[in-house]
Amino acid sequence: MPELPEVETVRKGLQDRLGNFWINNIEVCRERSISSKGGAQEFIAKMDKSLVGEWHRRGKYLIARMYKKNKIQKKSQALYFSGWWVIHLRMTGQFQWYPKALTSACPHTRVRLWGEQGQELRFVDVRSFGQMWWIPPESTPEDLINGLKNLGPEPFSKDFNSVYLQQKVHGKTRSIKSALLDQTLIAGIGNIYADESLFSAGILPHKPSGKLQKDEIIRLCKSLVKVLQVSIGEGGTTFRDFRDLTGVNGKYGGQAWVYRRNKMPCRKCGEIIKREKLSGRSTHWCPNCQG
Repeated sequence: MPELPEVETVRKGLQDRLGNFWINNIEVCRERSISSKGGAQEFIAKMDKSLVGEWHRRGKYLIARMYKKNKIQKKSQALYFSGWWVIHLRMTGQFQWYPKALTSACPHTRVRLWGEQGQELRFVDVRSFGQMWWIPPESTPEDLINGLKNLGPEPFSKDFNSVYLQQKVHGKTRSIKSALLDQTLIAGIGNIYADESLFSAGILPHKPSGKLQKDEIIRLCKSLVKVLQVSIGEGGTTFRDFRDLTGVNGKYGGQAWVYRRNKMPCRKCGEIIKREKLSGRSTHWCPNCQG
């Protein structure tokens, strides 16, 4: 599943490619991809003939402001805010950008949007778990999408720091790896960056989160931010499905310290990387560097 760096990479691509993108036509190829009230019919009716505005990311969600022309003021072409477009890529969702529209689409295409100049933005999702919503302007995405409503702070925000994390894990018995995957604790962290950040901080993934010392908490917070920043700079990680809008793979995976490196020597000390299931998730660590 795309995590924070991958979703941020997609956000940047959408922001760059969709400047002044007026939706001229929409085709929903699979109804289940639309999760907002009214389904595909309402989604198309509200999104069609809209201008895609500013994009931002919240956790693993992509959110755009949408605008329409004010029909009363045709001469001035004044715009008004017409709602929100929200996307969650889930496991295999990805956007594809075509400067000139193609007549055919692959069988995994779920939603197609065409611009006034013939450009096409295509949402492709092999597993069909990805979701889209149109949110009316009188509401906020957090009002209507439970996953957004319950998100913890962003790792880069002032609300996320060692004091916050220590308070949240105090007295908890679940492993620190499991805690990092909890989106209500920290937004956007998944399996890859939990493993990589714990390696960077020198902390065993199995350690009960409530047993972490103050200095470990401080190291972990710094490591999380550092690892995420490095991955964003590399365009995220591609091990299977993730691509940016132009089809380019993320490059962070080639320099990962422990993730997907089971039975390989540690890049730092040479010890063999271990892997096992922890709370149902594959977990990778170095028994020497994180001992």
